[in-house]
Order: sequence, then C-alpha cells, then structure tokens
Amino acid sequence: MALLSIENLTVEFNTPFGAVYAIRGIDFTLRKGEILGLVGETGCGKSVTGRSIIGLLDDNARITAGRILFEDVDLLRLSDAAMHEVRGNRIAMIFQDPATALNPLFTIGAQIMDVLRAHRPAKRGDLKTDAMSLFADVGLPDPAQMMHVYPHQLSGGQQQRAMIALSLAAEPDVIIADEPTTALDVTIQAQILDLLRVLQRERSISVILITHDLGIVAETCQQVVVLYAGRVAEKGAVEAIFAAPQHPYTRGLLAALPRPGSRGSDLQVIAGAVPSGLERIAGCAFAPRCEYVMEICRGQQPAFSDIKQAHQSACHLHETFADA
Repeated sequence: MALLSIENLTVEFNTPFGAVYAIRGIDFTLRKGEILGLVGETGCGKSVTGRSIIGLLDDNARITAGRILFEDVDLLRLSDAAMHEVRGNRIAMIFQDPATALNPLFTIGAQIMDVLRAHRPAKRGDLKTDAMSLFADVGLPDPAQMMHVYPHQLSGGQQQRAMIALSLAAEPDVIIADEPTTALDVTIQAQILDLLRVLQRERSISVILITHDLGIVAETCQQVVVLYAGRVAEKGAVEAIFAAPQHPYTRGLLAALPRPGSRGSDLQVIAGAVPSGLERIAGCAFAPRCEYVMEICRGQQPAFSDIKQAHQSACHLHETFADA
C-alpha cells in the first residue's frame, strides 16, 4: 500500500544568477514498512526532495508543480498549522550533520524532552523517563547520564543516535534520513544502518534513505530511486536494478564502486559533472556524459520504459532495442 507518493514534483530556486531548476518533475512511491533509497551524485536533488516533503525549503525556493500525497492528502495544499501537525508527528527527518542540527546550548536530554512536550502533550508519564527510554532504544550508553550531556561531548556516532532518538520521539510513520552515515567511520556506519533496519522492522516505520553510496542501498533498502539532475533516471526493486541496471548513469555509478581485488588499479569514473541547474534541459540530462548518446537524446526527454515488474528506466536506448 502506498503511504507516500511523489507526483511530478518540480522545485526551483530564485538566485541572483537566475532560476535554478533543482527538481524537474520526479515521481516515486514509498510503501508502508519499507526502506527506499534515494541515490545520486551531489547536486542531483536528493536533499531538496526530502525537505520538500516536510515543507522545510529555503525562502527562495518555489514548488511550481506536482503533488506530495501522504495517505492520499496533498501536503502541498495544507495550511502551515496543518503541516505543523504532520511535520515531526507523522513525518520526521534525520538531518545530514547532527553536529549542526543539535542545539549546542542545551543538553541532549533537554532537547528530546522539548520534542516530547511539543508533539505528545497529551501523553501521560514522566518526560524524563520517556527520553531515557528513547536513548536506550537507539543504543546510547547510560541513558540517565546522557540526559545531562551536551552535543559536543558526544562522538559523531553518538550524535547521530541522538538525532535518531529525536526523530522517533513523536512516533512518526515516515523517517527521512539525509545521509545519516556521512563522516562516520565504516564500523559506526554499519551500526547506524543496523539501527535503522531494526527500528524499521520493529516499529513498521517507512524510511527514505538519502545517500550517494550504492553499497549502503544494497545492504539496507528494498526499493531504490536513482536521481540525476533533478530527474528520475531509474527506479525499482533493489535486487532487480543491481542485478541488471538499465540506465547508463546507474551502470556508471555501479562501475565506480571499489571492488575486492582491485587494489592498485584505477577506479572507473563518469566523465564530466552534473549540470548546474541554471539551464533548462530539453533532452536527456545525462546526454553530455553518456557514452551511448544519440541525436534524439539531445532534443527529446526519454519516457519511462518498463524493464520488468517494479523496474523502470528512462532512456532512449530501451525504445531503440524494443523497435529492433
């Protein structure tokens, strides 16, 4: 069952250099109880998509088209007061850098009690007890002591666990995790990902995991959406896309992953860079970097082709092969 659906979402930013087209009409669906990976290089629109869902875009941003349906209610049509009831209560976000997301002037305990007080005012019981219970749920040591600790006294992994506890405080249905393992060493990364999987399974929470690491997607997610220059290049079940990636961009991302036994050899790269977003793109956004580019790619945006059930890719090559 679809819990959250993004339909033709289009977002642009007003800048001194002109409009930046950050999201150019994307579509995907998040089902109840699943983890969906949102993948792409820096500048592809992953974080903007997450912030659009919870209505936390910058003042110079403008959603020009599309719908964001949460349980069949369009979040873009809600008033500020109604959206306040959704944000945090029903849809929470784990921000990319916990060191800047946490308030350095207050203890971790004070911050989580503020969230509990704001989002669960009718809940009976001691807020301190509830906060310590959340700390225990996310694996923070000595929850009683943690109530009196300031953010700068925590390691990076502990800060991220504290952020996860804050996002769980209101018992949301959806968590948007914006690169939750950035700047963490591989051991702590694995612990954070294991924690997200356990919480998703035990609490039936749906998760949108924003990342540039396809290895994390393979280990953690059931569905994946590959973004490029604000458009969806490929989407579907993780097993299907990793077994047989169809879009040249997805294949390039997978080929660039380091592999066992490749020590000493050059890593594969995708030549070029993601478009700046300042220009409108008539054809395929990946055309300037694609080794299979055709004339049609430069002037016509490709439609989605059904590769298999629950696997779609937007590439003119699919139409060419089908005609052949």
